[in-house]
Amino acid sequence: MPDLVVRRGASRATDPRTAVAELYAAIAQPDCALVIFYCSPQYERDALAAELRARFVGVRVVGCTTAAEIGPLGYLEGSVSGVSIAGDDLRVVATRIDGLGTFRPETAASCARQLVAELLEDTGDLPGGDNTFGFLLIDGLCGNEELVVAALHRNLGDIHLVGGSAGDGQAFGETHVFHDGVFHRDAAVFLLVKSRARFEVFKTAHFIRGTEKLVVTEADPERRLVTEVNGAPAAEEYARMVGVDVAQLTPAVFGAHPVMVRMGDEDYVRSIRTVNPDGSLTFFCAIDEGIVFTAARHLDLVQDLDTLFTGLRERLGVPDLVLGCDCILRHVECDARQLLGRVGQMFADNHVVGFATYGEQYNAMHINQTFTGVALASRDRVHGG
Repeated sequence: MPDLVVRRGASRATDPRTAVAELYAAIAQPDCALVIFYCSPQYERDALAAELRARFVGVRVVGCTTAAEIGPLGYLEGSVSGVSIAGDDLRVVATRIDGLGTFRPETAASCARQLVAELLEDTGDLPGGDNTFGFLLIDGLCGNEELVVAALHRNLGDIHLVGGSAGDGQAFGETHVFHDGVFHRDAAVFLLVKSRARFEVFKTAHFIRGTEKLVVTEADPERRLVTEVNGAPAAEEYARMVGVDVAQLTPAVFGAHPVMVRMGDEDYVRSIRTVNPDGSLTFFCAIDEGIVFTAARHLDLVQDLDTLFTGLRERLGVPDLVLGCDCILRHVECDARQLLGRVGQMFADNHVVGFATYGEQYNAMHINQTFTGVALASRDRVHGG
C-alpha cells in the first residue's frame, strides 16, 4: 500500500441517515486508519451518530459540528463532509479531554505525553516534527481553548499542532465534538498522526497591522468580554474606529475590521464575536485589561489563499489532502463579498476537507480570522479520491 491513500466525500442530504450513507459510499476504503467528518448543527445528532457507528464499524471516527462545511462540493452549509485516510506505516492515536469548563492544564499535559508514549511503543521510534503532527477539535464555546492548546503543545517537543473550534452555525448556542461514537459537549478530541507522507502545517491570514491603537481599559477575561476601550464604552470606540454607528455593528463588520495583537515577532488577529446590549464586546479569543490592539489592514483573501496553495504545491507537490480550519468570520466575509463559490472551488481544487470554525489553533496559540491546517502528500505520488 502507498504511504497515503485518501478518500474525500460530502453529502447535501438533510436526512442524517441518507447523508451518512452517501458519505460512506464516497470514503469507505480497506485498512482505514482514520475518518474525520464535519457536520452542520442542523442534523439530528443522535441519528447521525447512530448511522456513523453502524457504517464505520471498527474504524476510528472523529468529527465536530460546524459553522459551515468544506469538502469536494465546495463551501457549504447544511451538509456533511469527510475524509478517510489509510496508508503504509500510518499510525493514529487519539484521546478525549472532558470537562473543559473546569479544565486544568496538567490534564492536557498528561494526555499529550501519553499519546507520544503510545506512538513510541507502537512504532519503536520517537515521534517528532518530521514525521508526526497533532490535530485538535475542541468545543468552540468552552472558553478555554488557549489553556488547552498551550498545555498540549508544551508537551509535544517539536511536533506541530493545528486544529479548530467546533461551531454552531451563527447561533453560538451549543457546539459538539465526536469521539467513540458519540457527540460530546465541553470536550476536545486530540490526535497524533504519524506517517511517512510529506506534510506541512500552516496558517495564513489576510490582514496586516495598521496604525490606530486600541487599549483595553476594562474587561472581564473569564467571559472574553471587553467593556471599555481607550477609556470609552467598547462598542462605541470600536464603531468610531471603523466609521459606523453602534447599531450597524454586525458579523460582517467584525469580519471586515478585526484587531490584531503583537506576540513576540508575530501579529495575531483577535476577532469580535458579538456586540452586547450594554455596549460591551464579546471576543472569540482570550482578552485582558491592558492589552493593546492595533486596527488591522485588509488584504485580498483570494490572493492570500492562492499564494498559500501555490507554495504548498511547490514544496509538497499536489496535496492528497488538506485538513483545513477556516474562521467563521472569513466565511461571513466571503458570503458578503459573493466569494463563497470561488473560494469553495479553490478549496475543492486543492483537496481541502474542513470546516468554518469558532477559532483556530496553531502550535501553542488559539487565534481568529485565520485559515490553519495541514497539507499531506504521498511520497509514492498515488492520489486517492
